[in-house]
Amino acid sequence: MALDAEIKSQLSQYLQLLENDIVLKVSAGSDKVSEEMLALVDELASMSPKISVEKAELKRTPSFSVNRVGEDTGVIFAGVPLGHEFTSLVLALLQVSGRAPKVEQKVIDQIKSIDGEYNFETYVSLTCHNCPDVVQALNIMSVLNPNITHTMIDGAAYKDEVESKNILAVPTVYLNGEEFGGGRMSIEEILAKLGKGSDVEELSNKDPFDVLIIGGGPAGASAAIYAARKGIRTGVVAERFGGQILDTLTIENFISVKATEGPKLAQALEEHVKEYPVDIMNLQRAKHLEKKGDLIEVELENGAILKSKSVIIATGARWRNVNVPGEQEFKNKGVAYCPHCDGPLFAGKDVAVIGGGNSGIEAAIDLAGIVNHVTVLEFNPELKADEVLQKRLSSLPNVTVITNAATKEITGTDKVNGLTYVDRVTGEEKHIELAGVFVQIGLVPNTDWLEGTLERNRIGEIIVDKNGATTIPGVFAAGDCTDSTYNQIIISMGSGATAALSAFDYLIRN
Repeated sequence: MALDAEIKSQLSQYLQLLENDIVLKVSAGSDKVSEEMLALVDELASMSPKISVEKAELKRTPSFSVNRVGEDTGVIFAGVPLGHEFTSLVLALLQVSGRAPKVEQKVIDQIKSIDGEYNFETYVSLTCHNCPDVVQALNIMSVLNPNITHTMIDGAAYKDEVESKNILAVPTVYLNGEEFGGGRMSIEEILAKLGKGSDVEELSNKDPFDVLIIGGGPAGASAAIYAARKGIRTGVVAERFGGQILDTLTIENFISVKATEGPKLAQALEEHVKEYPVDIMNLQRAKHLEKKGDLIEVELENGAILKSKSVIIATGARWRNVNVPGEQEFKNKGVAYCPHCDGPLFAGKDVAVIGGGNSGIEAAIDLAGIVNHVTVLEFNPELKADEVLQKRLSSLPNVTVITNAATKEITGTDKVNGLTYVDRVTGEEKHIELAGVFVQIGLVPNTDWLEGTLERNRIGEIIVDKNGATTIPGVFAAGDCTDSTYNQIIISMGSGATAALSAFDYLIRN
């Protein structure tokens, strides 16, 4: 499989950064994937004198490992790491050769301190934009600690293995043969799952902040930058930095940037925030907020208590569940929320999309190019998506749209096998046989933890005034967790800036 000229040009620049010799050990058969993998490996070797290739017996065929000379590093690719995983391959080559990964020293020390044997395996699809984060994190851990190995497995190349394990969502990570986790995970999240996370006492002993921002999405990042630029002590508590944009593939309405991807924008936001002296406390979820005298106390789910003179809540929103029997039971076993990530696992199968808004119709259009057939179910009498999307949808031969459809149940045994809905006009109950259901019915604000604390509307959105102020003095809110008229990245960023400026104004007046 020859690399195109542009990729080859980029690759040759990266390969000049190799520090020491590396050996690619290859286990190949006579199948098409093996041929493509061998072509890729040979091309890599032809582009740098520091890369050599050896035949080897590995656990899976086709696969290849990336090693230091005389030492197996435990970084293995089963399949052909192109598409979104091409960057994972390039970084693995550089890091195995001796280039230091871009990770904080504290994290490196945590990784090196792990004892015992840890054999990770990550099932991916090459179109998944969440998968590379997990693959790259586990590869770094393998490079830094000889007790850790990691294999990236392309689900399309190992269909039998994926089906035998009932894997219907990527990335799915196994550790020592047992399922470990799924979805996007950073190194810090993996370490936390292994019991190497932040210390409660360390968090509780922090001095009070001038402004504490809860949430690390566009609103939170914007608030952090505006607050830090005022020279005040700023902290950010984030469950995952980047927030919901991490799950957004294409962004084409972020003014001045014609097109980008959510994970790229999230990375840029984090890098921008880190230009300032902001204390980022990642992988932390707020549990309770209370004003005590001049300070506001925020209790985290791990029991730590942070104090601040002002607080900005920017906890965003999450995918709304359809809340019918089968949804929770079959989550990641046929029920999915990200068509870009999980769509390829349903290649050649029949799926449904619940939701006729923009996100639902965009999902249906994407899926139609991969699966056998898509059925769109819309509760209302007509679709709500933009006209341009509806026209595109109607041109596709393998999509059926059903309106006035109330989803009643998602059915299955060990995985999804169908969906039952009620025709809201006739009252008739109908069943469709399916392999997967993609839920795309909008967002719900992440404000459950504020129950009884400050004023919210009937759907849980925080009520704010034009300054972003809530009903508690010194507490502000911004972004998709508020009663803002529109949920857009650019609007969230603007409201984050407003909240930070308002918090600064509050501090100088109090």
